[in-house]
Amino acid sequence: QVTGYLDDCTCDVETIDAFNNYKLFPRLNELLESDYFRYYKVNLQKPCPFWEDNSHCGMRDCAVQPCPSDEVPDGIRAGSYKYSEEANNLAEECEEAKRLGAVDDSLSKETRQAVLQWAQHDDSSDSFCQADDIHSPDAEYVDLLLNPERYTGYKGPDAWKIWNSIYEENCFKPQNVKRPLASGRGESFIYLTKWVSRVCVEKRAFYRLISGLHASINIHLSARYLLQDTWSEKKWGPNVTEFQQRFDEVLTSGEGPRRLKNLYFLYLIELRALSKVLPFFERPSFQLYTGNKSQDAEMKHLLLEILHLAKSFPLHFDENSFFAGNKKEAAKLKEEFRLHFKNISKIMDCVGCFKCRLWGKLQTQGLGTALKILFSEKLIQKIPESGPSYGFQLTRQEIVALFNAFGR
Repeated sequence: QVTGYLDDCTCDVETIDAFNNYKLFPRLNELLESDYFRYYKVNLQKPCPFWEDNSHCGMRDCAVQPCPSDEVPDGIRAGSYKYSEEANNLAEECEEAKRLGAVDDSLSKETRQAVLQWAQHDDSSDSFCQADDIHSPDAEYVDLLLNPERYTGYKGPDAWKIWNSIYEENCFKPQNVKRPLASGRGESFIYLTKWVSRVCVEKRAFYRLISGLHASINIHLSARYLLQDTWSEKKWGPNVTEFQQRFDEVLTSGEGPRRLKNLYFLYLIELRALSKVLPFFERPSFQLYTGNKSQDAEMKHLLLEILHLAKSFPLHFDENSFFAGNKKEAAKLKEEFRLHFKNISKIMDCVGCFKCRLWGKLQTQGLGTALKILFSEKLIQKIPESGPSYGFQLTRQEIVALFNAFGR
């Protein structure tokens, strides 16, 4: 069902597939396995700013560095979670989710010291994201290759609540349009689809970006699902049934293929940002600094190859249709866009499963960085070939998030 042209674009699905699968992705994958791109600093301890986080799988106590449960007396362990009667019945399921959702934060001493040095090569500027305070004592480096995005057992009302908040509060949505994730999902999506087709291109794009991000995450959970869990081995692989429940045209009342098309739309937006940010990375003074000179030079060469490839894509999304009307209205809408997106990045601190929180934060920061690039085109054009870039900056965090989010 996912074929042909995408709404609001001159591009089609087949062109993107061929370009990505045969040209871009193999190179990007190699880049993401390098030291510079595999370590991401994140604060997983921030409290949820929007509601009392009493998710029974809150996992705040033990997930990042899972403590051996036999060392903690049962009474203390039970008392540290706000169990409701219903949650008690789910205790076993919760233990499973906690184990799968725990973040492996093991880094060697050498790596820890190295990444601290890299941070000194960091600069910052205005952003679309509520970035973590990476200097907070709670922020720590995580190896993304040790913590792949996959099914963790985090599901049910708590996971729905996160997505409901993202759609409900942040998509410029009129009150009379039903929320997209309420029960009876098919019918409410029909309302939403009608609404999306009526609003201006910017608001429609915002909704489609969020929907594309949601689709991306769901695809990864379906593709790396826990198929077998015995004491001798864990087996992860594609769960076709799970995928169909989320994307099959019949099971989703026609909405599934549209969600997948929104994923392509998200891809085009992030690809466009990569093509625009080339001048920032092309400067001789910019380096992907890890202290290993030959590897740093090799990775920068690969990075520029990827960016030139992105630039060569024939059917880019034309972001000039964004905020092109009345200047005052456009400025107001742009600021709304930025604040809505900032809000979404804050909601990620409410995700109960830490591994999901890690990837949620990384992907929203990556998309936020892409938007920042698209809205800074004039500043990027003014970047001097040598010396510091005062008008436009990207921190190491933003760079790592941008490319890893695009990799997803």
